[in-house]
Amino acid sequence: MSSILDSRQKIKAIDQHNLLGSVETLPDQIQDAWEATKSLVFPDTFHNVSNIIVSGMGGSSLGALVIKRLFKDELQVPLEIYPHYHLPGYTSKDSLVILSSYSGSTEETLAAAEHAEKVGAKIAVITGGGKLAELAKSKGWPMYVIDPKFNPCGQPRMAIGYAVFGMLSMFAKMGLINIAESDVLKIVDNLKEQVSQLSPDGSNDLAKLMAFACYDKHVVFVAAEHLIGAAHVMNNQFNENAKSLTSEWHLPEFNHHYMEALSYPKLAKETTVFFFFNSALYHERVQKRVLLTKSLIEQKGYETQMILATTETKLEQVFEVIQIAEFVAAYLPVLYGIDASAIPNVDWFKSEMAK
Repeated sequence: MSSILDSRQKIKAIDQHNLLGSVETLPDQIQDAWEATKSLVFPDTFHNVSNIIVSGMGGSSLGALVIKRLFKDELQVPLEIYPHYHLPGYTSKDSLVILSSYSGSTEETLAAAEHAEKVGAKIAVITGGGKLAELAKSKGWPMYVIDPKFNPCGQPRMAIGYAVFGMLSMFAKMGLINIAESDVLKIVDNLKEQVSQLSPDGSNDLAKLMAFACYDKHVVFVAAEHLIGAAHVMNNQFNENAKSLTSEWHLPEFNHHYMEALSYPKLAKETTVFFFFNSALYHERVQKRVLLTKSLIEQKGYETQMILATTETKLEQVFEVIQIAEFVAAYLPVLYGIDASAIPNVDWFKSEMAK
């Protein structure tokens, strides 16, 4: 059945800032970020830290959220994402503070930079420019400056390839995680194939069907383990792209209280859809939880959808899911007839805060 989502011309008439273009260039973002960070050098002291703190807001924190869940078993020191004007009380000269701001003008991150410098923390920066880039340059902090040539819509949340792989490369160069170039190239190849299938003129309607399933619904995302970060990316993009109300829950915690919240309000059954993220790489008990939880929710009268990651490694699965998520979150606003790039509420709020 033909729909508006099959026509690039009709999509372009609504998606006036080409957010779909940013979705389709995710593999290019990843490859570009990997190449651009090869020349980064970090002091030897950065290889021995007691904790890692990432200061970033909104789309600028997505990379850290993905890394925290994906490398939870490999990271030997705690990693915390701290979206605030200050840093935790335990921040010290033995801490690594990564300041992440796509615009380079995020007031919370600039304030956190002052705190980090005051306590003598080791500081690294990932940014697209602005005041943060100027500050990092003047202080001599290691920095990856994003050149967003593969993010045509210009929105920070759509620079996820730059954000994740820029930070992944930084972590690898500091000896905090291990990732090989062959892993990166495999992901790029996988995603290019996905893009060809999920695009408006592709042969796979999965993302389009999911967008229709989410139309005018409150979407609840349920994920576990390494896919939690990917689910959060989808959550973030639903909020900002499709202007949709969402919730996010994680297994196994979901099973210990949230399941009892399925009776009221009764109207919720008509306006809510649950999205489950599943993987054969989950702990076997978690895989059982996914299926049982989905079954229970259906018994209670709710609609469910499943995103099943099928690629070989956890790293590949994270980006497999993110690519699907980006397409769904780009198609849904087209169904609503709204320009996904515009964020009027956020813009209004920032304007009022600046007064």
